Amino acid sequence: MEMASGSSLLRTLAIIILCYYLFKFLMRIFAPIIMQKAVNKMQEKMQEQYKKQQEQQQNTTTQSTQFQSKEKGKVGDYIDYEEIN
Repeated sequence: MEMASGSSLLRTLAIIILCYYLFKFLMRIFAPIIMQKAVNKMQEKMQEQYKKQQEQQQNTTTQSTQFQSKEKGKVGDYIDYEEIN
């Protein structure tokens, strides 16, 4: 079995540290952009849901108003049923 030399170990550690700091630097640049896009997308979804809810509420209100107006104008005959033995 071959032992790793000190220079290859240092080189590996240097690459790992360099990758870590590169990742950290890139996240400082791109994380706010990514977060802003995610927030905008969530905001759009919430607005769509709000609009759908408002439309549904208006439709329900309109339908109940129409039903009530039909009921008020409708006068029918009263039929008395008798029980037959």
